[in-house]
Amino acid sequence: MINKKVQEVLNKQINMEFWSAYLYLSMSNYLTDLGYPGFAHWMQIQSKEEAGHAMRMLDYVNERGGRVLLEQIPSVPHDWKGVLDVFEETYKHELKVTELINECVNVANAEKDHATKIFLNWFVSEQVEEESSVSEILDQLKMFDAKGQGMYMMDNNMRSRALE
Repeated sequence: MINKKVQEVLNKQINMEFWSAYLYLSMSNYLTDLGYPGFAHWMQIQSKEEAGHAMRMLDYVNERGGRVLLEQIPSVPHDWKGVLDVFEETYKHELKVTELINECVNVANAEKDHATKIFLNWFVSEQVEEESSVSEILDQLKMFDAKGQGMYMMDNNMRSRALE
């Protein structure tokens, strides 16, 4: 049976992961409206990944005999100042998610829940990858000043992202 404090922090994280999926879907629609189908595609894949993270945690809580409590998803932003702003906000959000995952690990450690700590190691590694990926995109956007031919090339490259 899963520890009550661990269950609470994981439920909070499950809901945050679903909110993240919703945020990235909103960003995808915004980028579609701007005429960047590649960037929009990248965000759709990101949304699916976040929903997958939520499901992975949800399954874990259920497997451990816990109870998953899904809550109302708060509204997400719908407008940004352009592609660069979208990815700056994405990076900030991923940093926040990293903090929350680390808090889950801290609770698992405090409660001496070794199984959950091992389970969460995958998410810790995933966040390193998420931050790095978005940081690389930001560097490229800044290199091209988020305009011109470089944006066309980046948009085309973004279309190749596949769900892992």
